[in-house]
Amino acid sequence: MGQTIISQNPATLESLGEVNIGMREQIEAAVEKATIASKSWAALDFPQRARFIYKLRDLICREKEGLAELICKENGKPMIEAIVADIFPVLELATYFAKNTYKLLRREKIWLGKWSLMGRESYIEFYPLGIVGIISPWNYPFSIPCGQIIMSLMAGNTVVLKPSEYSPLVGLRIGELFKEVGIPEGVVNVVTGDGRTGAMLVESKVGKIFFTGSVNTGKKIMESAAKTLKPVTLELGGKDPMIVCEDANLEIASSAAIWGGFTNSGQVCASVERLIVHEKVIDYFQDLCVQKALRLRQGNGMDPEIEIGAMTNRMQLEKVEAQVERAKKEGAEVLVGGEREMQFQGHFFKPTLLTHVHPDMEIMQEETFGPVIPIIAFKNDKEAIEIANNSHYGLTASVWSKNLSRAQSIASQIEAGTVMINENVYTYALSETPWGGPKDSGIGRTHGKYGLLEMVEWRHIHINRATRVKNFWWYGYNYAKYQFILRLCDFFFAPRLWQRLLSLFKVIWWGTRL
Repeated sequence: MGQTIISQNPATLESLGEVNIGMREQIEAAVEKATIASKSWAALDFPQRARFIYKLRDLICREKEGLAELICKENGKPMIEAIVADIFPVLELATYFAKNTYKLLRREKIWLGKWSLMGRESYIEFYPLGIVGIISPWNYPFSIPCGQIIMSLMAGNTVVLKPSEYSPLVGLRIGELFKEVGIPEGVVNVVTGDGRTGAMLVESKVGKIFFTGSVNTGKKIMESAAKTLKPVTLELGGKDPMIVCEDANLEIASSAAIWGGFTNSGQVCASVERLIVHEKVIDYFQDLCVQKALRLRQGNGMDPEIEIGAMTNRMQLEKVEAQVERAKKEGAEVLVGGEREMQFQGHFFKPTLLTHVHPDMEIMQEETFGPVIPIIAFKNDKEAIEIANNSHYGLTASVWSKNLSRAQSIASQIEAGTVMINENVYTYALSETPWGGPKDSGIGRTHGKYGLLEMVEWRHIHINRATRVKNFWWYGYNYAKYQFILRLCDFFFAPRLWQRLLSLFKVIWWGTRL
């Protein structure tokens, strides 16, 4: 028997099950099955593929409570969050792409200007990549991989999924759901394992890798993929700022900050990880946040009254704990929390608010990925933007103000893939909009039309309908042709109208001598 992984409930530390660690043989077998299935799956039209996805959506909707329970047990998040953040987005995404993929990937005509008037036309058509490899994270073990699989399938690809070693049971359940709705053999393949398994998937003959996870692992994947020029889409996290202007609705904004920083125990790439508040209202705003943080109920997420569950694994718990301790040594003051929650057996860290931080501290620069929010003041919009952009991440940000013109002006100066105004975190659940960001937050986009275009190849088709006329740039070079081309340049591009009109006569004159 090969090596195995034991799946553990992070709230109770009980064993949930044991799965195999897939090695090269299992990866190659999965890729081979995906290869065999690829041609027949790609041959299906969009409505035929959509029928499977609608069946999947209906099955997930029927099974939502059982799925939420599995997600809660293996990931640690509360049951409500398992439904709202893992299951509901998949139902939404399945509906959107089953309905709209044929429109999003329809042939696109390109207007060629003057060339269109000379019998030329061009269009772009899209066709499947073939086999897609998906390496998914543990923080949203259902919504991220399931959504990417659905989009891949609608684009005509087959898939090999390697779920996180911290959520293998959810990954296997995803594979079962596709089988239960009759997806043909080999179209969706799941191989459980650890980092070695993921590395082997990158080295395999898949056409593209989609990875969600840490910056360090993303860089390793990109380095490995570069050996064969294999394309990658990487979503690598963030240090997302939330700017609260003095005219914001502070009651609403403080509730948003608390939820945005602590949902899923802060294990969200779009979590509020830097709270930037105008100096005129920061004291009052901090008081609101402290009051709301202290009211949060923490515990086993299986209890529907619980608002903050366990962190998913000990490694992340220890990372968060160490980062907070270093912040305190650097002068940060703990307003609430700041330590493990010891009354529970599992991996719990108290919701934490920090003040007396400065922009260059580690707690303000490096992704925490835990229930920790550092709070810093700003004097004016320029300073707020500078603090927000002082990061090597650029996934999301939010701006809170009643003055929408001011908020939009600030938003347009923030270096991030998504900037929300009077909203935060949730736009990953919007199937229509792209997800991703610059800097160390990754490469490429997921979701929406731009995410779908990551899952296809592009083919440019160009047509010349003037088949009885030779192109003037073909062979037969001589002085007359040289002069003709010079005057043609003047006719099309001379800066003044009289120059272009004058050159027209010269074009005609030299053209008669070709």
